[in-house]
Amino acid sequence: MYVVFVNDKPIIVTSSQKKENSYPIYILKNSVVEEIIHKLKNKDIKGVNLYTPDLEKGWNAFIKSFHTVSAAGGLVLNPNKEILFIYRSEKWDLPKGRIELGESTEEAAIREVEEECGISNLKLVKPLITTYHTYFQDGLKLKETFWFLMTSDSEEVLVPQLEEGITIAVFKNQTAITDALQNSYKNIELVYDTFLKM
Repeated sequence: MYVVFVNDKPIIVTSSQKKENSYPIYILKNSVVEEIIHKLKNKDIKGVNLYTPDLEKGWNAFIKSFHTVSAAGGLVLNPNKEILFIYRSEKWDLPKGRIELGESTEEAAIREVEEECGISNLKLVKPLITTYHTYFQDGLKLKETFWFLMTSDSEEVLVPQLEEGITIAVFKNQTAITDALQNSYKNIELVYDTFLKM
């Protein structure tokens, strides 16, 4: 299945006929994506299931409704197993950013983490997950973010990238992470949960 967040509410594109949540079910081929997104702006609807018998074919049809923007980022561990967070737009987030022309997802992920946090000695361990969310900016956009598990043993002072609206870059322990996720995004919870399951 694929999960796309619209203001932290999920659109679940699935080929499973087993009902695993309380969200309404729509047939993907009979649905208009803009109408689904409009429905999710209704406070009573917490999420939507979009059913398609062929998941990959259905997903490819679904994403044609959007202009896709690709980004990459990292869940960075230090030697104390703390995780690197940034604070931007009054929310806790993980460092990430757009993939530039000619860059691989791995190169973009490392560059963005370095730029947003002023950190060095990053080592890419492995891919974690790809997350999706929608936003409006000159039309409807779908942001796909490729996340990687990284490590760094750097002891330098972290420097948040102020020009990107980042006011804090900090490593957080387990207790602080739990608090931060109360004021974060569903995609970030998904990245963290994927990391915990490894």
